[in-house]
Amino acid sequence: MPAPLRALAAPATARIRAWVLDVFPRGRSGIDYDAPAGDPGLFGPESVTWRIHADFPGMLSGGLCALMLQTLHPRALAGVWDHSNFREDLVGRLRRTTDFVAGSTYAGRAEAERLIARVRAIHARVQGTTADGTPYRADDPALLTWVHTTESYGFLQGYRRYCRAVPTALADAYYAETARVAEALGATSVPASEAEVAAYFASAQDALRCDARSREVLAVLARMRLPVPMAGVSRDLFLGAGAALLPDWAEQRLQRTSLQRMQARAASASLATLAPLFRAALPDGIAPRACARMGMDASLLTRWPGADRV
Repeated sequence: MPAPLRALAAPATARIRAWVLDVFPRGRSGIDYDAPAGDPGLFGPESVTWRIHADFPGMLSGGLCALMLQTLHPRALAGVWDHSNFREDLVGRLRRTTDFVAGSTYAGRAEAERLIARVRAIHARVQGTTADGTPYRADDPALLTWVHTTESYGFLQGYRRYCRAVPTALADAYYAETARVAEALGATSVPASEAEVAAYFASAQDALRCDARSREVLAVLARMRLPVPMAGVSRDLFLGAGAALLPDWAEQRLQRTSLQRMQARAASASLATLAPLFRAALPDGIAPRACARMGMDASLLTRWPGADRV
């Protein structure tokens, strides 16, 4: 954003910064992003993942899109239903997921591996039966693949919608890169390209349902109270922007009405307009810290890998 525009936008960016830091406070995760110097972590500054995961509007809207998709899988949903306090602390759940994604993306390798090991240990304790009596385990490789693929899909589509276009070759690279984390968590047969993701979603259709539990989780999402002023407006903006990323088959499965789709389009247009202000408000986040650890300027994240050598 040019300097004259930054000056004009300063009051708005200050309010946006305060909003983001109220919802996602910094310094509470215990994750070390500053050491060891020169450690690229699991991906490194030449990855597509570092660029896509640096964009706050795309990541939050994409994460909410992924949550909506995840409600369609009865066994994946059962773990959340039985083993979390999502009704009382949905914001806390979003924060914990955000911490894991940020840490596994930008922390040094040992720190990222520590986070993955901790999540694996949690998954090993989560098991039960669905509403119809089907057994489930959170460490089931197939369920891990579903959760990972919905998240990667949401993050990529959020970046495309609210930041910039992503050519197919770079989208394929993103899916292949992030598959490493899914596989480290225990997932198998992880889709590693756009074509593979499309085929995976097509093959998953028979297992998907929008049932009473799905609708209850979606209702909790719709009532979520963010710890900020104008909480309802903020929630509706990002939920709508996330819903706008859903593939057509998911909108049909979720039985979204014409009014809901219209509201999602309006929210999407609003977030696309506001997205540059979010970037101006957050110049000093986790991704710049990871770049500093590598001795590189964070501006490299505004260019695709290798662009400065073309």
